[in-house]
Amino acid sequence: MKVVFTRAALRDLDEIAEWLAGHYPMIAPTLERRIRAVIAHIGRWPESARRSTKRPGVRVIPVGRYPYRIFYRITADAVEILHVHHAARRPWDERA
Repeated sequence: MKVVFTRAALRDLDEIAEWLAGHYPMIAPTLERRIRAVIAHIGRWPESARRSTKRPGVRVIPVGRYPYRIFYRITADAVEILHVHHAARRPWDERA
């Protein structure tokens, strides 16, 4: 299934890349590959992730051993990546 990104999700990815480049430049490429792999997984099996308990129609999948989660929804013709969230922040699925 086609994967598309909201502006917010693209902004999240830019912020993550910028922060990692400044603080952990050696980890940045590995995390980028892992995020790409998880997004490819979502595209192949969009219903494989758990549903958000607070946001109807939204699913959430962790980025493996990294403290990030990807929030997305399935539309008629695509998987829409809504947000990439660091686990240390206030949970996105609990925000209204």
